Amino acid sequence: MSPNSGSTAPRSKRKIRRRLKKAGIWVVALAIVLIAGSAWIGSRASIAKSELQAATALLPDLKSSIAENDAVSAAETVESLVQHTGKARDAANDPLWKAVTVLPWIGPNLQAASEVATSADDVARLGAMPLVEAFQSLDWRALTPTAGEMDLAPLKAAAPRVQSAAYAVRESVQRLNQIETGNLMPEVSAPLIDAREKLKALQGELDSAADAATLAPNMLGADSPRRYLLLMQNNAETRATGGIPGAVAVLNVDKGSLKLESQTSAAALGAFVPPIAIDAEQRTIYSGRIGKFMQDVNLTPDFPTSARTAQLMWEKSNGERLDGVLSLDPVALSFILDATGPIDIKDPIVQEIGRNLPAQLNGKNVVQTLLSDAYAKIDEPSLQDIYFAGTAKEIFGALASGKTDPKKLMDAISKGVEERRILLWSNNVEEETTIGQYPLGGTVSGAAISPAQFGVYFNDGTGAKMDYWVKRTVQVVKDCTRDGYREVAVRVTSKNTAPADAAESLPAYVTGDGAFGIPAGTVQTNVVAYGPFQSNIDTVVKDGEKIPFAAQRHSQRAVGTSTIRLAPGESTTLDFNFGHIVQHSEPMLVVTPTTQPVKDVIQATSVSPCE
Repeated sequence: MSPNSGSTAPRSKRKIRRRLKKAGIWVVALAIVLIAGSAWIGSRASIAKSELQAATALLPDLKSSIAENDAVSAAETVESLVQHTGKARDAANDPLWKAVTVLPWIGPNLQAASEVATSADDVARLGAMPLVEAFQSLDWRALTPTAGEMDLAPLKAAAPRVQSAAYAVRESVQRLNQIETGNLMPEVSAPLIDAREKLKALQGELDSAADAATLAPNMLGADSPRRYLLLMQNNAETRATGGIPGAVAVLNVDKGSLKLESQTSAAALGAFVPPIAIDAEQRTIYSGRIGKFMQDVNLTPDFPTSARTAQLMWEKSNGERLDGVLSLDPVALSFILDATGPIDIKDPIVQEIGRNLPAQLNGKNVVQTLLSDAYAKIDEPSLQDIYFAGTAKEIFGALASGKTDPKKLMDAISKGVEERRILLWSNNVEEETTIGQYPLGGTVSGAAISPAQFGVYFNDGTGAKMDYWVKRTVQVVKDCTRDGYREVAVRVTSKNTAPADAAESLPAYVTGDGAFGIPAGTVQTNVVAYGPFQSNIDTVVKDGEKIPFAAQRHSQRAVGTSTIRLAPGESTTLDFNFGHIVQHSEPMLVVTPTTQPVKDVIQATSVSPCE
């Protein structure tokens, strides 16, 4: 053994102890740093959470300010909103916070929280602020139709800001949708999912607002006058989009001012020989009558087809190519009258024709007056047409008076569009492409159609005005999956509520007086049901028994048609059974707007299991 060997071991042990001591110090130091960092991150998380909660609490105030047309309050609220979201963003993007996002488990949670805070600030700063600035720049009363010109320049100037806001929200939605939520803590995933849902809804609303702000000035004649064919749909004789276009006119729009011209009746245009060309699918389902008579252009539920056909008919009759087609029904007029207030019938000729009808029309009596009482009190169909045209002129005159409350008018129009009682088509391809993305366009295919949309449409086969008396409901009664495909049954219940002595007590013009072999007072209806894309129509069951039906396709959608007849007091039920449905989203029902509120027609789903 070497002389120094005895001292080597103690020295080695001392070195080891020193190294362990240093390591221990580092471990303790690291622990202190981690604890401090956790505390720091915890404080940042607390700040971010409280600031986002404060921002969320301001949203009802912002909504209320805009609803009350209080631009000053809205601007102040948005300033506070941005302050809160900015602090939340700063807290969730702290350098230490960012550094920790690379760690397993905790990192993805912190990153997700950071994305939520960043998106909230982007929406507030790049979405809400431009919107409120645009809101401040607009005089909403100046945008209400008047007898004079409307200043549309501010609306045109606001369009880019609304588009910018829509873009900011769209980007935030895409950012949040890229985050995988499966492994996140509930405290992080829950607000993330909630933010996704709210932003998605907001995105749709802002996209609509951006499109409206872009289209409206030109379509309201900001740069040059626009002339639209106005179709007044009469729900007393149903057509797929609402009712027979009894009265037609030209609506002249010049810098926002409205004027009705060239008023006439659809019947006065006569038959078109040869008929206007219709695509083969729709001609098979609805016959060539769509292109032959103005009264039948909307046998199809596809409004662009109806509008193009009506426009061509007008051009053939009058030599004038119009800029588009606008359609509305008496129920939509009732919404508008709720906004304008009552109107007095002032035209002496119309007063005389309607001497036994109310001298003043309002939102409560206009539907019954136009769709029932007018037929009972005015014998001659030609005089009925004059009365309808005169009434429409008075209502549009009230719109053009400038006395209408802007918010009430906007609500009335929105309700009419929502219930598909107001439809619009533009002859400008770019404009029509945008309109077609929304219910206002009345399409049966394309971006506006929900993947699981079912449509139920009604076409009168009586040749009369009995549909005022028919009450209907539409409901999904089966929704289940078999062999990977969905099966859905849509039930349509119809009842003729006309008096038992309708054949004698109602005017012959209303009952049809036995025309087409249908007894007076009886209603015949062609019920047309559309399934989703690529679905099949399997069976139709009437009052519990399978019946023959016509099966076709329109724009890759299954179409089933069945005809029913109802004497006064009778009711019947049709179940349209669709199969081979690949879509698994919630079924959505669309129906022909009738004299009933749509909410009374479309009933809540009541499903039974697959047998």
